[in-house]
Amino acid sequence: MIVLDKVNVIFKQKGRIMHAVKEASITVGKGEIFGIVGPSGAGKSTLVRVINLLQPPASGQVIVGGQDITRFKGAALRNVRLKIGMIFQHFNLISGATVYNNIAFALKANNYPKEKIRARVLELLEQVNLSDKAQVYPANLSGGQKQRVAIARALANDPEILLCDEATSALDLENTEEIIRILRRINRDNPITIVFITHEMDVARKLFDRIAVMAEGEIVEVGDTYQIFTEPQHPLTQSLVSRVLNIEVPEHLELRDQEEMLKITYTGERAYEPLISKVSKEFDVLVDILHGKIEYIQGKPLGILLIKLSGDAAEIARARDYISGQVFKIERISAVKEGGELNG
Repeated sequence: MIVLDKVNVIFKQKGRIMHAVKEASITVGKGEIFGIVGPSGAGKSTLVRVINLLQPPASGQVIVGGQDITRFKGAALRNVRLKIGMIFQHFNLISGATVYNNIAFALKANNYPKEKIRARVLELLEQVNLSDKAQVYPANLSGGQKQRVAIARALANDPEILLCDEATSALDLENTEEIIRILRRINRDNPITIVFITHEMDVARKLFDRIAVMAEGEIVEVGDTYQIFTEPQHPLTQSLVSRVLNIEVPEHLELRDQEEMLKITYTGERAYEPLISKVSKEFDVLVDILHGKIEYIQGKPLGILLIKLSGDAAEIARARDYISGQVFKIERISAVKEGGELNG
């Protein structure tokens, strides 16, 4: 378990004091994949570096595996760091060493038995689907392959915790998906605790068990991933989520008299129910489906549907009231802004 309790990080730059992290408190359970999200400059990377004391806090407590390590130094700190692997946005591989030697370096640095190094390196390469790249140099690898080497190196000494600082930000969609699959599999097969920093909410949706949202150095919201996406509370969280779940309609769509547009959100098993067909049968309204999709978060469906109701105002109101009782959330959309965005 990782506990950060009222952590503050303060930098002094050119005579000015910058409060990079403010009274931040989080608890990460053993074996959990915990994400910290937020815009650039929110303090995410600074906070994750507090966990292994690459960035010592000005105040607050850092507890790892039941130990308060806040004031650890020297050998005591080195021993803690051996249990914590870390990967970065820009891979940090040794350019003049092969893939094999990049991983072997981490083992040698920890005095791993020489006779076991080869078998361990090959095992790690298999874990990250790079068994055929052992003798290749980093310059001849794609970005995704480089990050997989970095993951293998970070896992070399069987850490209990893996810290990932924007580990997918430099990758394209295909390589990002591969990294997500590998981290999920590693976490499933070996209950390693993963703390992952990102500004990409699509990564958060697919990878994390729980999420903390940061803004201007503060933790503004914490919740399980499904809760964050279905019931975001803080305005920043709502903005971040809307970028992933946003749906658009044709820019020049205009509502006429006796028409109403609704945005409907379903959760759980109700995402599968044939609601629209029921409304069409039971109410004297015409229902047009303008846009819709179902996302899966932690294996649970989250459905979003944009519909237009046409008919008598009273009948539309009756249909709307019925829909409201059947779904998680309903919003009346009054207009369409430039660019296809919705005005509620």
